[in-house]
Amino acid sequence: MYVCSCFGITEQQVKKHAADGACTPRQIASACKAGTDCGSCVRRIQAILGRGACPRRELADQGQPVLSDFEELEEAA
Repeated sequence: MYVCSCFGITEQQVKKHAADGACTPRQIASACKAGTDCGSCVRRIQAILGRGACPRRELADQGQPVLSDFEELEEAA
């Protein structure tokens, strides 16, 4: 099912980006542009994220980096 008609982003794609660490609609937008054109999908994205699609939400709530790129940078340091 499409979440973002403007960019053809599906619910599965949003869930994958969430699994990769995108825990907010803004982070989803950065990952795939969903929500950046007409904005009608932002509430749907919020609903998907609110149902626990973000397995790293605890890290985000603690202020720790949750995106894969940040973790890779920390491991390299």
